[in-house]
Amino acid sequence: MQSTKSRRKITPITNTTTAINNNKAIINSNGAGAAAAADSEKLDELLLFSAICNGEDLASFVRKAFISGKPETLLSRLRSFTKSKESEIEEVCKIHYQDFITAVDELKSLLSDVDKLKSSLSASNNQLHSVASPLLDSLDSFIESKNVSKNVSLAIESVQICIKLLENCGRTNSHLLSNNYYMVLKCVDNIERDYLGKIDSSTIKCMLERQIPLIRGYIEKRVNKEFGDWLVEIRIVSRNLGQLAIGQASSARQREEELRIKQRQAEEQSRLSLRDCVYALEEEDDDEDVGNVGGDDSGSDKLVSNGGGGGMLGFDLTPLYRAYHIHQTLGLEERFKHYYFENRKLQLTSDFQVSSMTPFLESHQTFFAQIAGFFIVEDRVLRTGGGLISKYEVENLWETAVIKMCSVLEDQFSRMQTANHLLLIKDYVSLLGVTLRRYGYLVDPLLDVLSKHRDKYHELLLSDCRKLIAEAVSADGFEQMLMKKEYEYSMNVLSFQIQTSDITPAFPYIAPFSSMVPDCCRLVRSFIEDSVSFMSYGGQLDFHDVVKKYLDRLLGEVLDEALLNIVKSNVHGVSQAMQVAANMVVLERACDFFFRHAAQLSGIPLRITEIKKSKFPLTSSRDAAESMLSGLLKTKVNGFMALTKNINWMADEAPPNGNEYVNEVIVYLETLVSTAQQILPVQVLHRVLQEVLSHISEKILGILAGDLVKRFSINAVMGIDVDIQLLESFAENQSNLFTDVESNQLKSALVESRQMINLLLSNQAENFLNPVIRERSYKALDYRKVVTIAEKLKDPSDRYFGSFAGRGAKVNTKKKSLDALIKRLKEAH
Repeated sequence: MQSTKSRRKITPITNTTTAINNNKAIINSNGAGAAAAADSEKLDELLLFSAICNGEDLASFVRKAFISGKPETLLSRLRSFTKSKESEIEEVCKIHYQDFITAVDELKSLLSDVDKLKSSLSASNNQLHSVASPLLDSLDSFIESKNVSKNVSLAIESVQICIKLLENCGRTNSHLLSNNYYMVLKCVDNIERDYLGKIDSSTIKCMLERQIPLIRGYIEKRVNKEFGDWLVEIRIVSRNLGQLAIGQASSARQREEELRIKQRQAEEQSRLSLRDCVYALEEEDDDEDVGNVGGDDSGSDKLVSNGGGGGMLGFDLTPLYRAYHIHQTLGLEERFKHYYFENRKLQLTSDFQVSSMTPFLESHQTFFAQIAGFFIVEDRVLRTGGGLISKYEVENLWETAVIKMCSVLEDQFSRMQTANHLLLIKDYVSLLGVTLRRYGYLVDPLLDVLSKHRDKYHELLLSDCRKLIAEAVSADGFEQMLMKKEYEYSMNVLSFQIQTSDITPAFPYIAPFSSMVPDCCRLVRSFIEDSVSFMSYGGQLDFHDVVKKYLDRLLGEVLDEALLNIVKSNVHGVSQAMQVAANMVVLERACDFFFRHAAQLSGIPLRITEIKKSKFPLTSSRDAAESMLSGLLKTKVNGFMALTKNINWMADEAPPNGNEYVNEVIVYLETLVSTAQQILPVQVLHRVLQEVLSHISEKILGILAGDLVKRFSINAVMGIDVDIQLLESFAENQSNLFTDVESNQLKSALVESRQMINLLLSNQAENFLNPVIRERSYKALDYRKVVTIAEKLKDPSDRYFGSFAGRGAKVNTKKKSLDALIKRLKEAH
């Protein structure tokens, strides 16, 4: 309630300190004195009052009073302020009391109205109670019924939830009994998501909360057990799978080799200008695609399961994928991925173990097939596993496998001392490379290991061939081979292209060579095929130079050395030497076949091979064989030449039919030619005869110049002239075997003895000193031999020449010319 009168207000001084300061300034400006002191006290009193009215802190005034020692002054001022406010308080109280009296009067005037209102409200309330009481009873009944209905609805809903829950539990149990774990987990997730929070029964709820984790744990345990069984099974399946895949690669390689053989046969027919081409339809197997080793995945899809189903080997990825799916459903995907990778890594590490109890040659196929199957499976899992394993992880496993396989190969190759063992392992490793390259794996390091050991392989192969060739050569009886059947001819002659005619001979057929030739040819051909087999499929496309290099070593070092040894140690008699020489000619033809065969197997066209003719690598053994034959023949001829001791060197007449030795020599040579032409090729026989005739010529001159003949007459010279004529006639009679040029070459082998006899019979022996005549007629003569032999030419007796005056004069002319020649040669030299 507000008063109608206005209250008096005291205007506050906002800043007491400022006022004090101003007051001090005024006092100072007005000077000192009693008036100033009175004004100051009055001002202090006003400031105190102003502070009290404004509700300010009086601490400064109290502090000032005590400092100045006048607290009584402050108290008196406070009392005076209180007294000054009493009248004002009294006036305010009077104003407020009057308002209260007025309010009380107003309340009294309203009291009767309030009583009436109270009575009216009481009546209305009684009436309302009388009217609303039945309605309230009905309302209570309605509320009660509604609550009952609500409870019934909740009960029905709960029962329905329980029914659905029990149905899900029944389905869960059914799926669990049928091992349909994924559906069990889906049902459990459905129960947990849709029903567990809505169940009012604490018993059922507790049971579910207890059983659901147990079910999930049971499923995880069973799935892990199935996955563990699959891990055990997959090792066996992987080995079989790897063997099958490598077998298919081998079959494909074999088909390629068969195709190459047909191509080589066609090239050979074309080379031989055979126009009778044979055409045939090639029937392809229905399952040929199974062994497809191309770049597509059709072959690999048939090797393993199609998305997890059964494949050719009954191989099934379903347990793996089900385990993965179940773990995904359980929210354990990453843990299962890690578990799978670690277990497969352990399996691969176990596969790397090489048994020391079993030779690697026997276990290498299982070793590499196991690894091949492992990575075929991993490739399938990578492509169809839905992220179960990553490409990076597979590549890491492969890098580990490659390093280990290379280490095993290096170790095993370093221990092997048999070329065939090395080749078997190399072939299988190359098939492994072909197989896994189809799946995108990098196999170059494996091929590099194979290439690294090619020199060792060839050295071992050369060592093996050296032993076999030495045995084959040593076992030879140096007798011509007898072939009774056509297949023997094909196997021993045609297969090495050493035939001299394309016409098949009549059987039984006696070959011009001994058994050593086809035996050695088979060994050399096997060497070529083994060398090409090692170099093929090893990552190196052009390997012909390597094959030819080692073929040259085999022929030039191994075979040539073996033949040289046999010539020096085991050849006894002319027939054996003749057979060896004949063998050398056949081997010369065989060498041409060897070089062509190596080129063909290496993929080099025949036309290039024919352009690049190789030098005959068995020159040393061939020359040694021919030298051995010639030496034996010369020894035999020397025996006949010993008959020259029966010659009358001072005979009165020249023998009309030659001396005895030359007849024996010619008979022997004719017999030799008759026998040798059945064995020796014409060119060898020509060279041998030329050597023998040259030896006979040298032998005649040696006898004339030797110490056994002290002197001889012109008649003896004429006898030697007849001997040489008979030998020259023999050489000319061989024209049915040799060409005219070759016959002349045989005749020229006697040129030294012929020129010496011509010089002794010449009437102008001094022409020997004429360079032109000497170059034309006496080129083969040595002046020292001329002097030695000419000095031995003597007249038989004076009586002999006296009886025939004319001939004596002629001889004297010859003798005189020879004496002049001897004198001038001695003077010149």
